[in-house]
Amino acid sequence: MAPPAQCLDTVTGATGQNGTVPVIGHTPEKKMQCHNLLDADEFRLQGHQAILCTLVAARDRKLAEIGENRICDLVVYCSDQTHFAFRKAARIAGIQRDHCRAIHTCHSDMFALSPTELQAAMQADVDAGLVPLFLCATIGTTQTTAVDPIGELCAVTAPHGVWVHVDAAYAGSALVCPEFTYVIHGVEAVDSFSMNAHKWLLANNDCCTMWVKKPSALVAALGTEQEYILKDAASEGHDVVDYKDWNMTLTRRFRALKMWLVLRCYGIQGLRDHIRSHVRMAVAFEKMVRADERFEVVTDRTFALVCFRLRPQDKFGGEKTANDLNRGLLEEVNAVTSGPYMSAANVGGMFMLRCAVGSTLTEEHHVDDAWKVVQDQASAILRKMEIIYSSRPKGQGGLKIEKR
Repeated sequence: MAPPAQCLDTVTGATGQNGTVPVIGHTPEKKMQCHNLLDADEFRLQGHQAILCTLVAARDRKLAEIGENRICDLVVYCSDQTHFAFRKAARIAGIQRDHCRAIHTCHSDMFALSPTELQAAMQADVDAGLVPLFLCATIGTTQTTAVDPIGELCAVTAPHGVWVHVDAAYAGSALVCPEFTYVIHGVEAVDSFSMNAHKWLLANNDCCTMWVKKPSALVAALGTEQEYILKDAASEGHDVVDYKDWNMTLTRRFRALKMWLVLRCYGIQGLRDHIRSHVRMAVAFEKMVRADERFEVVTDRTFALVCFRLRPQDKFGGEKTANDLNRGLLEEVNAVTSGPYMSAANVGGMFMLRCAVGSTLTEEHHVDDAWKVVQDQASAILRKMEIIYSSRPKGQGGLKIEKR
């Protein structure tokens, strides 16, 4: 049986922009209710579109203050873990390539953006006569689901009048569960927030929701002077929102309807059960990794992703060969016909395997089976390593693991 949202794709494809109006509500400017999907300001194509539109709105607002001729002085900020969509959006918005500051993160901070490093970067730009414009913070980074400290970052940006956007493309779905709302502490201070319901909240691709503190900033940057259908309604005093003025697209699919149907079919408790079951399975996998002394969990698990690797062993070359060792393990795991498919990340110079629980069909026995495959392949690789290093002259470097 097709998921409820998929059943409505034909309907949403045939319904234009005006169809979104009954479902979508305004977000109060005093506080952004990021856990309430029905209060979303707009449903968009993808998260990158939310980033681009808010960046354009921030750009125009800032240039209205400092003069349009200073566009070359604008600087935007992110971490080195921020999705590349942000850098692409910055280029489209006219920000110079060397004015996009990707601030270095480190393992000791679990690869979250450091407020101290951000403050130093902004101050250096101000001292150089440049103008801080925009910060893209992330809740649940792509590689390791790191969580940037929203409240602390907003405290750093506030004196500079920087627009703060929160990209919660993956992890935003977890906010339906009260136990995860701590990750957005301080969100009331941000200017915009987006998440992709099609990543983890049972809506099929595509369905991005966005909240914005001041919709007027979007309208000022993206609005059109010519009015057509909605002009008469607005002149009669009706509270009409023309969403083409909030976005790049004009006519588009009725994405809010499929999100509404997901909410109606599953209910808030059903969505919470869905998220919690995935997190519970990830926790179980994490425990199995920690119980095997050959492995280590590289980053803190916050949601349903476990980043792990075989521990570096001195007798096999330590850290110098650890990445090749784990790269070989990943290849062997994914080569097992009936086994799991795992992805990888290379963060902070460490190559790690990623076990992401996200399919609606995943059950506990699948997670157990996946771990068994990882253990078996690790045992086979380590046996090969023992043979290789036992026959190698002392001090000879290099590592090559032959494929099966």
